[in-house]
Amino acid sequence: MKGHHLILGDLTDFLTGETLQDTHDEQQKQKLARLLVEQKGYSKEEISPRCDLFIRTSEHKALVKVDFKITLDDRVGMIIKYGPGSLVTRQRLALAASRLLTSHMVPIVVVSNGEDADIMDGVSGKVIASGLDSVPSKTELAAHAEGFSFDPISEKRAKMESLIVYAFEIDGSCPCDDTVCRLE
Repeated sequence: MKGHHLILGDLTDFLTGETLQDTHDEQQKQKLARLLVEQKGYSKEEISPRCDLFIRTSEHKALVKVDFKITLDDRVGMIIKYGPGSLVTRQRLALAASRLLTSHMVPIVVVSNGEDADIMDGVSGKVIASGLDSVPSKTELAAHAEGFSFDPISEKRAKMESLIVYAFEIDGSCPCDDTVCRLE
């Protein structure tokens, strides 16, 4: 048996038109993509799905995915990390990923299970809102980003954040988990 997901067939990605495996998780991600475009005012071109995030620790390397990266005015303004179940267990992972996906701090970090969401300040990591309705619209994100400093991520901090992502996504994961890629 390959992977950890029940494959229900194929589906067409709402953002890209690509054919993807239809799983319960992918259905929830597609729901989030539709929310961003149809209710929150983002264009499909402003949303990058399934972004590769290269992780390097002193001993290991891996490739993991960030579910959505939202770019406004050539800067990453928000990321969304999907995961089934409890949101609180994914908050620190999403925050660490946001600090590695680009060279600057990201204003808004969202964790969602497709039914609920926690919206976090990208600098402090504090939950500033909850619920899918609270995911910032394009207008709200642009206003928030206007006063944001987009400070660079230090090399020391990037190393620490890489350890966190590696611990959450790779350590202890099953060897047959095909959602991560160990590059050892």
